[in-house]
Amino acid sequence: MSSALPLRIEHLAALRAAVRAIEAAEDRQQAGILPFGLDAIDRHLAGGGLAQAALHEFAGARTGLADEAAACLFVAGIAARAREKPAVLWALARRELFAPALAQAGLVPNRLIYAECGRDEDVLAVMEEGLRHGGLAAVVGEIRRADMASTRRLQLAAEQGQTMALMLRRPRKAGQDVLALPSTAMTRWRIGCLPSGELPVPGVGRPRWKALLVRQRGGEPCEWIVESPDAEGRLALPAAASDRAVAADRAERKAA
Repeated sequence: MSSALPLRIEHLAALRAAVRAIEAAEDRQQAGILPFGLDAIDRHLAGGGLAQAALHEFAGARTGLADEAAACLFVAGIAARAREKPAVLWALARRELFAPALAQAGLVPNRLIYAECGRDEDVLAVMEEGLRHGGLAAVVGEIRRADMASTRRLQLAAEQGQTMALMLRRPRKAGQDVLALPSTAMTRWRIGCLPSGELPVPGVGRPRWKALLVRQRGGEPCEWIVESPDAEGRLALPAAASDRAVAADRAERKAA
């Protein structure tokens, strides 16, 4: 029993820290910031999260379906947590979204408005109009190319409509670095797939990604290993050693 006591104290301290993080997240949301709810990420972001009236850009770490899908679900989780207003506008050039996957990341169908556009110019125009409207929780746009002037217009529209703009950049050809082009985005991210965590039973664990913050205004780049969003759009960090120790202690006591 004495050996288990430090583990319980440590676990209680972790729960208290989680409660403090939730309270801090509520304060940030009132200040126009959307936190991730993970202290390891939020404390590194200028303002403690993502500015809601701003443009943020995302891309897959490598050219290919897996990383592009990871970036898409990363964006979906962010849009799912933007709940001040009900609807999310998603502008795209091709019909390639899989609604059940978005729902698993927290972005359910009854919150989504799809705008199927033929060209990047049309996607940008729809995004700008949606942002200026001011009645949407977030506006997502899938773009293959956007110049500096276009991103500046989106940033201004996001500020005017007090709406978050999430640009999912798609490469036009293999090996293209879509985040190398200049942009006015507040943050820019690369998302890449990693092997899932091992399970104690046969099966596939929760997907893991490397989230690389390439650039942010007023802060430094950084990277994290995260687990994919749950049904509320919340990311997770891989289980800490202390959590595994608590689980092992419980298993030992149960076996005894």
